[in-house]
Amino acid sequence: MDALVYTVMSGAERVMRAQQVHANNLANVETAGFRANIEQSNARAVEGYGYAARHLNQLSADVVSAREGAQRETGRELDVAIQGEGLFAVQYGQGNESSEAYTRSGNFTLDAEGNLLLGRLPVLGEGGPINLPPHSKVEITADGVISVQAPGQAELQPVDRLKLVKPAFNQLTKNEAGLLVARDGTPQASDATVKVGAGRLEASNVSAVEEMITTMSLARDFEMQMRLFKAADGMAEQGNRLMRD
Repeated sequence: MDALVYTVMSGAERVMRAQQVHANNLANVETAGFRANIEQSNARAVEGYGYAARHLNQLSADVVSAREGAQRETGRELDVAIQGEGLFAVQYGQGNESSEAYTRSGNFTLDAEGNLLLGRLPVLGEGGPINLPPHSKVEITADGVISVQAPGQAELQPVDRLKLVKPAFNQLTKNEAGLLVARDGTPQASDATVKVGAGRLEASNVSAVEEMITTMSLARDFEMQMRLFKAADGMAEQGNRLMRD
């Protein structure tokens, strides 16, 4: 009977963790460039002598959806969206602890020193964090080259190029900040085939309808697990009664 209890409680825990994954997806449905997590589970044997018939359900929540999000025109110079496959590179962490992370979000800003930022994270170019000189206009071409028009000048001058990468999504996972990082921790190489579009942003790839349907289905699964638990408890009580009689 305890084997059934193992199965039921493991299944209930899997459902609860899956609900957390989909709740996080729903919370980021309006977050530009957000990549949805996909719940993935597998069976894990219980270690120890005498537990060969008992298995637990183990959930992996670090699988990321590669589906593209819808794009909208903004007309803003520093709004950039990846066209097709690819990712922007940003610097995550400080000092010796800094590393590369990747994202589809391209709502960049400039600070007072001319550093190109995504939120508070430096955006990486071919030679490191991008810094723009004083300018009156910025232009980002399809291949990621950033050009500026200096005050009093008529022509645009290229100053850097966005670091654009195209790793396979199964090589990536999310860190604690929700950014994509390589599973082995190594920086990804630039890929010249990645193209971008300026003056537009990519929305989250989360489908609110799909997430709501999945959440309701998980709620029904949890109810079923609780019914099985009560049934197992009832059968155990009947067994105990027979033993007493």
